[in-house]
Amino acid sequence: MIDISRILIEAMAKHLPPSGTALRLLDVDGRAGLILSELRGDLDIFLSPGRADVWQIASESADAVVAYGCSLETRLLKSALNALRPGGRIIILNPDGTADETLVQTLERAGYTRVLVESTNPSGVLMRGEKPHTETRTIDRIKQNAGRDESGKRPSRYVYLLIRQTPNKPIWALTADDKIEWQAVAVTGDDETVVLAFSSLPKAVEFMQPAVLSGSVKDVNKVAKFRWEVVKDWPHAFLLNPSDEIVDTNTITLLPVDPHSAEAPDE
Repeated sequence: MIDISRILIEAMAKHLPPSGTALRLLDVDGRAGLILSELRGDLDIFLSPGRADVWQIASESADAVVAYGCSLETRLLKSALNALRPGGRIIILNPDGTADETLVQTLERAGYTRVLVESTNPSGVLMRGEKPHTETRTIDRIKQNAGRDESGKRPSRYVYLLIRQTPNKPIWALTADDKIEWQAVAVTGDDETVVLAFSSLPKAVEFMQPAVLSGSVKDVNKVAKFRWEVVKDWPHAFLLNPSDEIVDTNTITLLPVDPHSAEAPDE
């Protein structure tokens, strides 16, 4: 028998936002977290039992709020907005609902941006919105999100690498004759070559933007996500969350990486 609820919750997973070392997920009534944790190894799940207006949850403490089997109820939207950090997402799936423009308007009136409402297969409607950022410039938003990642010297689940992909084409433009090759950014200094690794997507982008703009790092066109269990056995040393100065004092080099060893990208 087909487990429709599982199929629908798997659809919710595709809308989880990028996060730090762990994605802090508030699971409304505990209906979706178990399945989501099977799909994502970086989830830090906490539950929100009871009515939304009496949640005992700190403000801006969640990267995402997921609610399966729920509708756009005012108390839920208000409490979730308070619990989410800037840029965090609420993801609601109502298996009995229907996509409608009024749902978009409801989310927008509640204070959410980047609203998405779409029908799900085989039934239901998925509704998503983001808590507005407090920073208006994109680079400042990246720094704000990167600052939330207080990871240590060693990644616990995933690392993100700066990748040059050839041919440099979007997925839809690739043909059967295209041979995709990946090379990861590394630096060589003091007779050692180390791969530059990052504990989160915001950390990687925060490092990459000024490095690319200054010309220190060239032709990087992808940030790829890998399980630590995979990369720790590679024959290369890794430097986690390096400072900007490393590209000024060392030689940039590229090392081959198997693209099939990567995880699905964060949205």
